[in-house]
Amino acid sequence: MSLNPIDLEIVTEGLISIVREMRQTIFRTAHSPVIADAQDFSCALFNADGEMVAQGRDMPGHVIAMPASVKEIFADYRDEFRPGDIYLVNDPYRGGSHLNDVTLISPVFVEEELFLFPCVRMHWADIGGMTPGSVSGKATEILQEGLRVPPIRLVDAGQPNIAATRILFANVRMADERQGDLESSIAACHTAQRRLRELVDRYGRDLILRCVEANMDRTERRLRDQIRDLPDGTYHYEDYLDLYTDGEYDAALVRCALTVTGDQLVADFRGSSPQVAAVVNSSLAMTTAGVFIAVKSALDPGGLVNHGAFRPLTVHTDPGTVVHVTYPAPANAHSEVRKRVISAVMAALSQVAPDLIAADQFGTTFQNLIGGVDEHTGQPYLYYDYPAGGNGGFLGSDGPSAMNPVDLGDISTIQSVERLETEIPILVEACELRTGSGGAGRHRGGLGARRATRLLATSGAYSVQTDRTTVAPYGLSTGAPGAPTATYLRRAGRRIDFDTPGKVAGHRMREGDVLVMESAGGGGWGDPLTRDPDLVAADVAAGYLTTDQALDRYGVVCDDTGLLDEAATGAARDQARAARRWYQVTTTAEPAYTGQRGRRRLVYTNPADGLPADTLIELHGTHPAPLRAWVRHDPGVARHQAALDDDGLRILGAQPGHRCLLRVLRDAPAPTGGPR
Repeated sequence: MSLNPIDLEIVTEGLISIVREMRQTIFRTAHSPVIADAQDFSCALFNADGEMVAQGRDMPGHVIAMPASVKEIFADYRDEFRPGDIYLVNDPYRGGSHLNDVTLISPVFVEEELFLFPCVRMHWADIGGMTPGSVSGKATEILQEGLRVPPIRLVDAGQPNIAATRILFANVRMADERQGDLESSIAACHTAQRRLRELVDRYGRDLILRCVEANMDRTERRLRDQIRDLPDGTYHYEDYLDLYTDGEYDAALVRCALTVTGDQLVADFRGSSPQVAAVVNSSLAMTTAGVFIAVKSALDPGGLVNHGAFRPLTVHTDPGTVVHVTYPAPANAHSEVRKRVISAVMAALSQVAPDLIAADQFGTTFQNLIGGVDEHTGQPYLYYDYPAGGNGGFLGSDGPSAMNPVDLGDISTIQSVERLETEIPILVEACELRTGSGGAGRHRGGLGARRATRLLATSGAYSVQTDRTTVAPYGLSTGAPGAPTATYLRRAGRRIDFDTPGKVAGHRMREGDVLVMESAGGGGWGDPLTRDPDLVAADVAAGYLTTDQALDRYGVVCDDTGLLDEAATGAARDQARAARRWYQVTTTAEPAYTGQRGRRRLVYTNPADGLPADTLIELHGTHPAPLRAWVRHDPGVARHQAALDDDGLRILGAQPGHRCLLRVLRDAPAPTGGPR
């Protein structure tokens, strides 16, 4: 029997409406600011096979990974589901992201058969572990990150599992707030159960299930049609995650080979760095989510998201690597790895669909936490902040500034200062755009944010888990990178930097200390020297650039008001073009990578070229995205040549003898070690 298209649309939108009401239930009943204000949660509906059938304006990093958690609950309990049950899991090794993200499902039965079920994933502001907020930049095993919960039955046929909840709340900070958030999730599930039964009463079980299948099938066809338009082939890219070994920068490698065959796409991350006892690893579910987010947002941003859209994509990884963590390695770098996967897939796609791909986003969730007990009041507190950064420039425009990227969906970019200052002993002294942080380009990258928060409590423990502090977000088509992430303290008029930028755990703060958080800028798109000088001058007038930055990056001469000197600008641009470094690439049999626990690419140059060893550079070849590498000296390499292995040339889209633009990203480290 054919399906009435009107029925299909009504049922599809009816299910999405239920998800939206779940969100409103949580938004209006949750206790913690990270849920009620920041909206760090997501909701979805699944069918009896564990396939996601509907979601709303949720966080892609949550909902795209949800099916992996649901699959694990099914594996343990599928034959035991009963009406009134609620199941909970947060284990990263079993479909989760990081321990703070707690997932609930509640099966709904119709005529004694499993029908659909609601699912909620919510970021708990604390799940135990070594630091307040459970986000430590220096954890070495998952046991330090908090309470790990495999799939459990939290409510048994309507009866709460009191022992399980006691264990949960005995192992988290500010347990009353956590309990309120859990009850909010349960309320959302109850709301969905009620609305689903109303939908069945209106349209019948069989029609709803037929509409669900038809909707997933058409979603699959739509994405396959887009993939089919890409040329068959395999496209390669690599990127890095911040990692330190004995205080030295030791980046971990994320490698991607993207293969298009007809209407099927395979993302292969085998060859990425092995997992390490540091916060640089993530679950397979997060890697898979990153691939889907990149492909869907680039090729079919307007289509629905459900299980049908997952079918054209396959992901390969090696277990025990940074993109597929196994016990006992930490898993709290989930969002950083997901974002690096997105960056790598986007760069690979830019080789075949350059007009669809923006330069790199700011590349980190930038999780900052201060927690402790305020002796002024005797009350515990927890401050969680995540300043959004710049997004990449693209063919049609500059990148958006201080805005969350595609994988964070509708999560709030800026929390309510009034609510934070009312509930937490802090004073937000600054929240502004970060001057000069957008990557230079014909279309510049968006600016990052700068937030300064003064601690009013007697003391606190500060932790941060972030990335892009050294290898900045890339530009495309000779666009420049955005500014890297930075955090530091201001104490009594002096600046205090951290030995391992972006990876801090429990640093003691004093009353009156000011935490300064500077998010990364987005990468630039296109040659900066082709940007309209009037646009550069307008950026100066708006405070987005200084006059020195306008001259250094764009060859534009203007005053603080944006008054342009056209003659001086023409001369400055001619001088800037003449000063560019062009290197002829060639091949070498020398080792392609170095590292202790990590793995970073090497490029060999003649020492007479004046590039110090260990300088971080990027090369721009035929392909839009640049290749990043660290300099090693080889007197056997000719002057102004850059020697790489064959894989490096393949990433550049270059043959031996090709001239590539070389840009210095970061000088060689100081003799004391670590990035400057």
